[in-house]
Amino acid sequence: MKSVLIKDTTKAERIAIIKEWIPYEDGCEDCDIDLWDMYRDYINGEKEISQINAEFSSEQN
Repeated sequence: MKSVLIKDTTKAERIAIIKEWIPYEDGCEDCDIDLWDMYRDYINGEKEISQINAEFSSEQN
């Protein structure tokens, strides 16, 4: 599996990674999470996925 770390990816590759996570049929019907918004800092090379996930987890608790 290829690394998804910012240092190992281009912005285009990070966008492709997030696209893979978005369901093909209109996303989550019961879900209010916008993955593009949630992972914007990752796409822009500002935060790693693990940082964003940790922040999200702490907000949910």
